[in-house]
Amino acid sequence: MRFAGYAAVFDRPDRGGDVIRAGAFASARGAVPLLWEHGGPAGSVERIEEDARGLRVIGAAERELRPGMGLSIGYRVRAARDLPRGRELLDLELLEVSLVRFPMQPLARVLAVEARR
Repeated sequence: MRFAGYAAVFDRPDRGGDVIRAGAFASARGAVPLLWEHGGPAGSVERIEEDARGLRVIGAAERELRPGMGLSIGYRVRAARDLPRGRELLDLELLEVSLVRFPMQPLARVLAVEARR
């Protein structure tokens, strides 16, 4: 199944208080694996880019999906500032995108799904 959604949303705190800022993924290029629950392979990421809302992902999954499923990211922090609760994430090394049941960022979701032809 092909899908589109947001793996990260800018300027909104996640459940841990971290806030990702626009530009944090400016260096995200090349192949990024698509995993299931940050574990095994779940398909492939076809396109990934920042837009005004966040980190937009288009991919193909090897399992059935539905709009509203969670997305998440694995990353290393390159630059951040402490906030009263959490961190302001300014530069991230993107390691993977995962389909998850419970995303850390509640707004990181699959928005559209289409069956492969």
